[in-house]
Amino acid sequence: MDEEQQLSAWEGYVNWRSRPAMKGHHGGVLAASIILVVEVLENLAYLANASNLVLYLSKFMHFSPSISANIVTNFMGTAFFLAIVGGFLSDAFLTTSNIFLISAAIEFMGLLILTVQAHEPSFQPSLCLSTSNNKCYHVRGGKAALLFTGLYLVALGVGGIKGSLPPHGAEQFDENTPEGRKQRSTFFNYFVFCLSCGALIAVTFVVWIEDNIGWQWGFGTSTVSILTGTLIFILGSATYRIKIPTGSPITTIFKVLTAEIYKCSHKKHRNAVMNRDTSPSHGTENSEEEMSESQQNAEPNTETQGFELLDRAVTNDPSHQALECTTKQVEEVKIVLKTIPIFASTIMLNCCLAQLSTFSVQQAATMNTKLGSLRVPPASLPVFPVIFIMILAPVYNHIILPFARKATKTEMGITHLQRIGTGLVMSILAMAVAAMVEMKRKGVALQHGLLNSSEPLPITFLWIALQYLFLGSADLFSLAGLMEFFFTEAPVRMRSLATSLSWTSLAMGYYLSSMLVSIVNSITGYSGHPWLGGSNLNHYRLERFYWMMCGLSGLNFLHYLFWAYLYQYRSMTTSS
Repeated sequence: MDEEQQLSAWEGYVNWRSRPAMKGHHGGVLAASIILVVEVLENLAYLANASNLVLYLSKFMHFSPSISANIVTNFMGTAFFLAIVGGFLSDAFLTTSNIFLISAAIEFMGLLILTVQAHEPSFQPSLCLSTSNNKCYHVRGGKAALLFTGLYLVALGVGGIKGSLPPHGAEQFDENTPEGRKQRSTFFNYFVFCLSCGALIAVTFVVWIEDNIGWQWGFGTSTVSILTGTLIFILGSATYRIKIPTGSPITTIFKVLTAEIYKCSHKKHRNAVMNRDTSPSHGTENSEEEMSESQQNAEPNTETQGFELLDRAVTNDPSHQALECTTKQVEEVKIVLKTIPIFASTIMLNCCLAQLSTFSVQQAATMNTKLGSLRVPPASLPVFPVIFIMILAPVYNHIILPFARKATKTEMGITHLQRIGTGLVMSILAMAVAAMVEMKRKGVALQHGLLNSSEPLPITFLWIALQYLFLGSADLFSLAGLMEFFFTEAPVRMRSLATSLSWTSLAMGYYLSSMLVSIVNSITGYSGHPWLGGSNLNHYRLERFYWMMCGLSGLNFLHYLFWAYLYQYRSMTTSS
């Protein structure tokens, strides 16, 4: 009986009661579907505020447009960067399900603080009596502390969720079968689809509430959403299979790198001593020592090509037990190092995506946002790429991908790197379109003498939708491809940490956006008129900034092509 139970148990996995997870009872499509529903509610709670936050900061907290944009990009960047903490803790000490529950509680607390501040006028800055006389002051002191405490508690919670929920869902499938691997690929596609479902509700229903009823109701809706998602996650606990943490993957990485550095320097020291020793009586000893050393250096034989220097970390050195590394550990570190150039190549793409929630929203706010008799809030502009993603994701998964599998006669059909590359191309086109649209917008303002006016320009905001469509397509191809790439290529004990790199790339993209804005203003400020300075967007040189982003994205794509051409898939090698 015990043998039968052992055969039907998932090796390395437990259920929510820390007992062995059983095949047929834990994991599978049902468990992953519950996780996808939770992601809809989680992303609704996060994106409802992130998409409209730049207007909240400028109109109600009285920050300038450029400062508001930097606050938003820093907030979103921090949220995504903290995903790596959630991924690390999931792999090393706690489980993915525990990290989700802790992070959801933290995000709930942050949203509650923001709701209270938006509801109580005493926690808000004074009203602007006369902006023309510069008597409009942004939020300061304890009120600012309350704002940023709420924001960064939300960021901490979102980071933990993003670092734990995707790998938790992907772990529900059996990777040892072709059907399980295909289902896992489908999960990542529909994870992006569910991100878009949450975003659709956020940028329409919740943004409308924020603009027409009040921000306290918008924050309150997000608070209820994350609470509901947490309860659904708990109700699905009996269906999950949960990967057992196997210790810190970062410790392994540092151990291998430290062992290599030490043994490299130790070898040089030993060679210097041997070269000084020319006595014939030591000739035999030296020969034996050199032979022994060459045998040790030739011993490791790892599968991953490249980084052969790390093979020396496997050699035995009894005097330093703490630096002893196995071949498996060296192999895992090699795999991680191979993915870093691909990771770095996606940062510029996410820098372009950062414009969706900053300058693009502010551009739309200066334009005619009416569709017939309906006035569309500027923060609802992401509805265009969201709807496009919701259409394209099922089409890609059920039509394009099966056709590609038949055409290429491979299990993947379209490789992860091909998907990421498509996203990079889309981001280049998006920045070019954004620059041309901004030139048209400013041309209309100049033509009608409205450069110094706050009145809506006689040009429809639908022009901005063009850059949103390209950036939305880039997001679909790059994010799903990047998450699946890291999850499948990473060693099993590092999967949560590796998958979180997808969000870390987003974070670094947002940070890069803030840094570029500051650098551009510093350099162009010497001429007396910085490109992105002041409170009037019509005086910005935003089109030049977009053209610069387009050029940088093009150079980044060439950098990506170089590394993608050299990359060899570990998962393909393993399956073959």
